[in-house]
Amino acid sequence: MKKILLSAAFVALALMPAMAADVVELPVASTYNWTGFYLGAHVGGGKSKVDWEYSRNGATADHDGSGALGGVQAGYNFQSGNIVYGIEADIAAAKIDGDTSCPNPAYTCESDVKMLGSLRGRIGYTMDRLLIYGTGGLGYGTIEIGTSGPVGTNDTTKTKAGWTLGAGLEYAFNDHWSLKGEYKYFDLGKGDYTVDGGENVEAKVRIHTGVVGLNYKF
Repeated sequence: MKKILLSAAFVALALMPAMAADVVELPVASTYNWTGFYLGAHVGGGKSKVDWEYSRNGATADHDGSGALGGVQAGYNFQSGNIVYGIEADIAAAKIDGDTSCPNPAYTCESDVKMLGSLRGRIGYTMDRLLIYGTGGLGYGTIEIGTSGPVGTNDTTKTKAGWTLGAGLEYAFNDHWSLKGEYKYFDLGKGDYTVDGGENVEAKVRIHTGVVGLNYKF
């Protein structure tokens, strides 16, 4: 009987590691690496705030605008531990427009952001396939400022440079494809524009954007 019990004990001891391995799953280290070049596309919307002042008499026609945008982006990431940093450029066609009555109510004062782009640094913290990041750098856009009224439309279009800041989340759902959501604020500064009757207007344009994007990492 003792021999049988000892034999059973030895068998049980021999099987314990295998049984424990089946019951307990040890955590697996992160396998995803964000380092590399990527290309992608994005779509979303924006809201503009336009501070409008006539140079001749200081009259104002401040107003807000809203609309859609969509474009492409490219960048490169480096990963060191849980820190991811890199650079990204993007450009988008936009239709973010707004208007209000001019000081002369026979006219409507209008703005239209036709294009937005940026060249930015990115830095963030990754938890395997999830990346939380901040971003900032050069922002630029094409802006149309004009008036419409009894004698038609008179407007000026300029491309203005300024700065942008933002933040986002990005999730890699396989080794190549990732999905992101991103917010950016653009300050494109002040510019001089010619509108109705040769009047000169100083307009300051700021824009909030929110987009979703899809990236492919090579």
